[in-house]
Amino acid sequence: MGPINRRRRWAALLGATALAVTVGGTLAAPAGAVSAQSVDVEFATHCVPPPIAGIPPIDGTTTANITVDNASPEVGDTVTVTYTVVEPAASNPTDLALPADIMTPTGKVTLGGAQTGDVTVAGPKKNPPVPGKGVFPSFSMTGTFTVTAPGAITLSPGDYNIHTSYILELDTPCTVTTPPAPVSETVTATDGGQTNTRAIALGSASGGSGDSVTVTGSDFTPGATVTLAGRSGDTQTADTATATADSAGAFSGSLVVTDRTTTGVVAYEGGAWSADKGAGPAAYVVVDDTPVPDGSQKLTTTVRAGTLSMSQAGDAVELSAVDFGKGGASEGALRTVTVKDFRGGPAGWSLTGKVTDFTGPGAKIEAGKLSWNPACATKAGSPSTCRAGSSGAVGSSGATLASTPNGTLTGGEFTVDAGLSLNVPAFTPPGSYSAVLTLTLA
Repeated sequence: MGPINRRRRWAALLGATALAVTVGGTLAAPAGAVSAQSVDVEFATHCVPPPIAGIPPIDGTTTANITVDNASPEVGDTVTVTYTVVEPAASNPTDLALPADIMTPTGKVTLGGAQTGDVTVAGPKKNPPVPGKGVFPSFSMTGTFTVTAPGAITLSPGDYNIHTSYILELDTPCTVTTPPAPVSETVTATDGGQTNTRAIALGSASGGSGDSVTVTGSDFTPGATVTLAGRSGDTQTADTATATADSAGAFSGSLVVTDRTTTGVVAYEGGAWSADKGAGPAAYVVVDDTPVPDGSQKLTTTVRAGTLSMSQAGDAVELSAVDFGKGGASEGALRTVTVKDFRGGPAGWSLTGKVTDFTGPGAKIEAGKLSWNPACATKAGSPSTCRAGSSGAVGSSGATLASTPNGTLTGGEFTVDAGLSLNVPAFTPPGSYSAVLTLTLA
């Protein structure tokens, strides 16, 4: 064989390998993978063979699906994800057969909805021989992610790469032409238990020692025995009664309050108070009705309870600019929020925030890329002390900015601030991007 023929055969081998790696080999899905909702989806794919192969990019359609081992996880659970390319975008275009076990696939699965980001997946180096002009077999890749937020989490096929070990070590990256690809799977995550929506209301906010107060409740367990009890700060008093929830989980009962230190009333299921199966405290005051001695005059005044409110120093924040091709931290500061808790009861408060995706010229920056570093200051003389939330991502699911705990007597005035940082991807299209950060005080 002459040198020219040898070069042609060498080029043919490289070319066949490069085309093969754009679509991969065959791998088995892991045992135990269960996904009733998973569907096959099609998406345009752009694959770039190694330059040494001398083959132009391949633009075709990939059919793939995503499966998971747990479609109903709890926050904190680890979910195993399997990304399977069912029908590759191309077939072997040459008469040259390709040997077995030369292909190692890797890729990413795109998360959306309640949790955003990418899951890295990989498959073993295993594929059957591919005959000349033969259809490329499917291949699968697996990976895991930890659930960090409750709600519906969507999974879409992402970019993938095939590494081949045949003649040379080569990589062929394949990207989703118009990301994200269609959703193939959805998992619904819970927060580790049913959300407690129990609530109570009092017929009056005060009464004399020995008076009865009507307590009504909703969203309790149908048919459950509900304990009604007085509270003095965080301590339950000796004043208790019971009521029975009807078929809709509602009840109405009466509680005789004699303890003069009572600051609130609670209702709960079970043998003892539990925040998971209870409601309250609802503020209640026992009026001092002690008889006036002869020759004396009883002086009375009233301190009126106010409201829980907040105000902002402004409603627009301009984050710093970043350069196209570099990206990085776009920084700024939250407009100062002033919280006034003038209720005078036992309940604390929580200030939370959530943000939408940043939208701009034909692109978006995901909400999960915005982080904050909260700070909270308490005005001197306030009964409560403000606690700043944790530093970290805000996201569309939300995070706590600041809070105060329940107590015997709560209230005060507080100022809340936060440093903001948006992690802008390097090649985000130039332009202005905006989002809405919603703050909720409760």
